[in-house]
Amino acid sequence: MNSDENSGDIPPLSTTEDSSPPPPPPPSPPSSVLIPNLPNEVSRTILSMIPYAHHARLKSISKSWKSALSSKSFLNNLLLHNRNSVICIFPQDPSISTPYLFDVNAVAWCPLPPMPCNPHVYGLCNFAAVPFGSHVYIIGGSVFDTRSFPINRPSSSSLVFRFNFRDFSWENRASMISPRGSFAYAVISNPGEIVVAGGGSRHLVFGAAGSRIRAVERYDVEEDRWEEMDPLPCFRAGCVGFVERGEREFRVVGGYSGSMTVSGVFPVDEYCRDAVVMGLEDGLWREVGDVWGDGENVRAGKIVVGDDDCGSPLVFMLDVNEIFRYEMSSNRWVYETCVPKRPPRGSAFGVVVVAGELYVLTHLYDDDFTESRRSRSYKKTGTMCFQIYNPKRKAWRTMVTKSPFTRRVDITSAVLSTIGL
Repeated sequence: MNSDENSGDIPPLSTTEDSSPPPPPPPSPPSSVLIPNLPNEVSRTILSMIPYAHHARLKSISKSWKSALSSKSFLNNLLLHNRNSVICIFPQDPSISTPYLFDVNAVAWCPLPPMPCNPHVYGLCNFAAVPFGSHVYIIGGSVFDTRSFPINRPSSSSLVFRFNFRDFSWENRASMISPRGSFAYAVISNPGEIVVAGGGSRHLVFGAAGSRIRAVERYDVEEDRWEEMDPLPCFRAGCVGFVERGEREFRVVGGYSGSMTVSGVFPVDEYCRDAVVMGLEDGLWREVGDVWGDGENVRAGKIVVGDDDCGSPLVFMLDVNEIFRYEMSSNRWVYETCVPKRPPRGSAFGVVVVAGELYVLTHLYDDDFTESRRSRSYKKTGTMCFQIYNPKRKAWRTMVTKSPFTRRVDITSAVLSTIGL
């Protein structure tokens, strides 16, 4: 009776001859598919064509998109093709004011998270934003420290922070040996180093004060280590630096070395007329002479450094609305052009080199910010204008965009940096 009840409940065992073929492998889980009905390689190619300024919003669509856009291989592909020229704007202290990325190709803005905050210091300025690969390094600067005395005297900072564009995060790096702000720096791609020279403790609150140093250091990006080098021939701050001759020499131009007082009261800077060069192989400095001709007055405009299409350094100086170009062969500043449109009253110019072109930034309508701060300060107002100069064609063009900042940006104190992504 038990056999009758159990009959048919257990199917007979299958033999090898009449067994069906194994079932096909299960399809990939939906989370690993980037775009339905497309291979992932094709999908990654499509995603790589989207401007980098939109990547932060795209990462919230799905886990697969976030994983693909954050992968090291994906970002390396962007760096290899250099499809996105991005300007990074730090309007104030990046620990309290949100930095922004501006994609010049897509005319799009993207906010960055604030830098880690130190409760004992405030008012960071005159720092360097150094791009290196998929990172940007915030090095040094001048700050007010509540632990120092007197409390209203600025001091130099030796801290270094690194922002990772792959995962949108900040991290601490090794501090410099000598604290400094307003210094010269240059990136040496091979073997992967950052060289800093000179600097001091000057703060934007004080027009002509602060210390000056001669110290020179080299930072190993891979080892996260600083080491000292031979100092500058003289004290120098507010200078710029760049590498030349196939990254075999490091040149420092501009800046101020000393100060004097007018009527024994008002401090005035003594600007450097010469340039100095250090051989990166032997580490020795040499002076290369006066950068201004006989009878010429020293210009004290803002100097910016970039690269042209061939990778050679481009060095420009913006003095009021006149632009000078530094010629390395003759070691002279030469008049180049003049900015077509002057800034509005109460505003100033910001300048940066992007993909071999000079971008001059200013507020287009200064009154927009006054009205917005009175009535709707929480909304993004104002218009920014980029006047773009092409040194090859000797021609200007204009690009206008809506400002993402909730209040007016002091372009004079803002730090601008160019990143290729």
